Amino acid sequence: MNTKYPYRLLFFLFIFCLVIGCGKNNVSRGTGWGINAKNKGFQYNTDFEEQETGPGLVFIEGGTFTKGQVQDDVLHDYNNSPSQQHVMSFYIDETEVTNIMYMEYLDWLETVFPQSEPRYRDVYKQALPDTLVWRNALGYVEELTTNYLRHPAYAEYPVVGVSWVQAVQYAEWRTDRVNEFLLERESYVKKDVRFENIDPNSTFNTQAYLTRPETSYGSKIDSLDGGETPLINSGKRGTTKKDTATVNVYAGVSKGLLLPSYRLPTETEWEYAALALVGDREYNNYRGKKKYPWQGEFTRSQDRKMEGDQLANFKFGKGDYGGIAGWSDDGADITIQVKSYPPNDFGLYDMAGNVAEWVSDVYRPIIDDEYNDFNYYRGNVYNKYITEGGKAKVIPSDQLVYDTLPNGRVILKKLPGQLDQVAIDEEETFLRQNFSESDNRNFRDGDRESTRKYGEQPEEGEVNTRPESANMYDSPTYAKVTVDEETGQVTREIDKSSKRTSLITDEVRVYKGGSWKDRAYWLDPAQRRYLPQYIATEYIGFRCAMSRVGSKSQKKKSPRHKRGR
Repeated sequence: MNTKYPYRLLFFLFIFCLVIGCGKNNVSRGTGWGINAKNKGFQYNTDFEEQETGPGLVFIEGGTFTKGQVQDDVLHDYNNSPSQQHVMSFYIDETEVTNIMYMEYLDWLETVFPQSEPRYRDVYKQALPDTLVWRNALGYVEELTTNYLRHPAYAEYPVVGVSWVQAVQYAEWRTDRVNEFLLERESYVKKDVRFENIDPNSTFNTQAYLTRPETSYGSKIDSLDGGETPLINSGKRGTTKKDTATVNVYAGVSKGLLLPSYRLPTETEWEYAALALVGDREYNNYRGKKKYPWQGEFTRSQDRKMEGDQLANFKFGKGDYGGIAGWSDDGADITIQVKSYPPNDFGLYDMAGNVAEWVSDVYRPIIDDEYNDFNYYRGNVYNKYITEGGKAKVIPSDQLVYDTLPNGRVILKKLPGQLDQVAIDEEETFLRQNFSESDNRNFRDGDRESTRKYGEQPEEGEVNTRPESANMYDSPTYAKVTVDEETGQVTREIDKSSKRTSLITDEVRVYKGGSWKDRAYWLDPAQRRYLPQYIATEYIGFRCAMSRVGSKSQKKKSPRHKRGR
């Protein structure tokens, strides 16, 4: 009997199935037309698998959990009542942003914006952490004001003295630097362009590249090097031949290469990641309640290998910031090197202790889960790009846009090469059901509709210069610092009214987690506090997060009864 034919038949059948299978991936189910046919028709990236995990990040698979205080509420402030929330999958930094990570940011600013030129000095100065936060009128910690940020002994300690505003700007800078590196790695731009071809007027911005790539690097990305090769967009994938012409190729959104923005985590994301209830999962339920990011009801480890060791650094009691010297203390009197304690069940370090952390939310006492229980976040301000001639407007190469904070600190709002934005208007909100205005920080809690004055008509000629939320939260008017351009005289204005009833404004932000300076009560991930977004302290740091695009899980789910086979 000839056994060759069955094998040949199987071989040809395999080839046929392979061809048919591959063909299906490149044929539109809508029209039947071919996708990615050579040099014609619809082109699309059909090879994309899933989002790359950015540097420093850990993947957190989303799910449902009880947000808020489920243990004892000692303070009885009722600002963290339990509510059921669902969180989309996201990424978050494995550790808090450290001094060495932040120093890289400062080094880049100092290199690109030379301090020898007076007009660039504020660019670097506005990013500096406030090292004077360590000072204490009745305590000696002066060495920390000069050493904590820059000394190599503190390189892997969390950065402090950073306001919420500065943390947001760091995240924006980090987004551009990571995506700039990815373009070089994938050969869309020439090697080392991020070192050799940048100056104050030709920095890289992710949104500008995705929207108007020809304007990147101060519109030098397509400039020629004297021949036909672009000066910057000259990687192997940066150009292609079409007929006899050389055509530029950009890594747009459809390429799936560039990562979403680094940003501060929302309060809901941070709390979900800190609790790490995945370690208490039993099928589709959680076993019991967690008081801290680790297992158990105590701050000391019950693990046999490290039994009795503290699982975070915090204030034990009055005058006790670490315990009696020796094996039983927590190993730190202030902050401590990241990764000094075991991670939680998500693999995240220092989600309790070390430093408290800024999150992106505007503070309000109540979480409005009746209106939204999916990816809850308060702080949305919707903007749109300004267009000129049908194209997004780019900040001119010679323009630096500054702003002055209430404490008098000058900050840089926009860099050359970024896209200019304005608040959305009626064109986007007309007859919409899901949102009706640009600024939603006061939605259902601070806007006129949520106060007793709703429906009242203002008196003729009445002009209210106070924020909208002042009707409900009568907080002090923002402090103001002005400088007379002619005389240089500084004027500081402070609201001295004794009738204010709250410190809650549209500019106060939530910070989460206990720090080295807090009692154990604040180590509970459900606890929430707030400060004005321009304030910096010696006990608040931050970590970055990133949204997940695409599938909820990184791993394909399998039926429970088939696992392990």
